[in-house]
Amino acid sequence: MTGLLDVRRATDRAITRAPWLESRHSFSFNDYYDPDNTHHGLLLVNNDDVVAPAAGFDTHPHRDAEIVTWVLSGALSHADSIGNTGVIHPGLAQRMSAGTGILHSECNESLSEPVHFIQMWIMPDAPGRTPGYQQQEIGAALTGGTLVPVASGNDPGAAISIGNAGATLYVARLQPGGSVELPDAPFAHLFVAAGQVELEGSGALATGDAVRFTGGGGHRITASQPAEVLVWAMDTGLRG
Repeated sequence: MTGLLDVRRATDRAITRAPWLESRHSFSFNDYYDPDNTHHGLLLVNNDDVVAPAAGFDTHPHRDAEIVTWVLSGALSHADSIGNTGVIHPGLAQRMSAGTGILHSECNESLSEPVHFIQMWIMPDAPGRTPGYQQQEIGAALTGGTLVPVASGNDPGAAISIGNAGATLYVARLQPGGSVELPDAPFAHLFVAAGQVELEGSGALATGDAVRFTGGGGHRITASQPAEVLVWAMDTGLRG
């Protein structure tokens, strides 16, 4: 195997807390800024958010970002300025392309239970795209214990498309003993959304841990308890 890997533990991540929100940031975000931790490859944001019942993010703007939201538990309602509405639940892939500018809100659909989700932002391969929205149910595909292409700019078999031909997001749900080989890409980002896995040659990774791969690899992970992992494979990094 070749390439470099950088393990980032859950306990090392910056946290934003409010009465209604706990948000853990993999990269610089809002008030947390570290000039040495702004992105990996094309991935700009990997926020692990828990939102209290009947609370959420009021209408706010975005521009020139491909925003993928993956719900782990609960339900998250979405509404935007180009007329899209929906409720995102576990197993539903969702993408919003901010493009030239879009307003949207995200709120916990439940009055009694929190919603837990991962929100990821990828830099588009060209600015000024037309704003857009897409969602697709893929829960059944995740039962096979393989890496499922969820969002991609180059894989026609992915559930949803994104506006960057150099990036693909995979998700796997693994039972104990289940194993997958990670994509061999110039840049890759592994995030353990739930459970625990063993990374070949590096040891245990628990919930909230992440690994940044540079220069390829194709490492294997094996679940030591039921686990859900999110993996970005990226052909290039940010330019300029």
